[in-house]
Amino acid sequence: MDVEQVGTGTTTGPPESKARKDGTASLASDLRVTVARITRRLRQAHAVGDVSLSGMSVLARLAADGPDSPGALAELERVRPQAMAATLAALEQRGLVLRSPHPVDRRRCVVAVTAAGRDMLAARHTESVGRLANAIEELTPREQRTLAAALPLLDRLAEGL
Repeated sequence: MDVEQVGTGTTTGPPESKARKDGTASLASDLRVTVARITRRLRQAHAVGDVSLSGMSVLARLAADGPDSPGALAELERVRPQAMAATLAALEQRGLVLRSPHPVDRRRCVVAVTAAGRDMLAARHTESVGRLANAIEELTPREQRTLAAALPLLDRLAEGL
């Protein structure tokens, strides 16, 4: 949608300013819908009762960054401590993470990914990447280059949220 085609309401600022805001809002809305559709379709490929997306995110973070406290994980994942506690309990029950006493402050604990957690991450990664790769192969070479060029921008958007 062209920016010039949006914005028909009254505004206190210049008309191009209103059109630019409407264009940005429209782009944001379209991006949100598209990312949600991709996420939903990747999620649908996994079995019922499989580890949640938030659980997979925590596993990936622990695998990449090493053991961490539940409070720090909640902050990094931008969720309430209660939500992180529930996520960690589900992962621990499945043997995907292990809690142990903090090495310095024994009143606290740290959480680490287990070998089973790493195996699950690898399996899910392989499956998701395979599905995405198959879909990307259907794009033209030019579309693939455009998608590759957009990735750094998408990453910056994710960091800015």
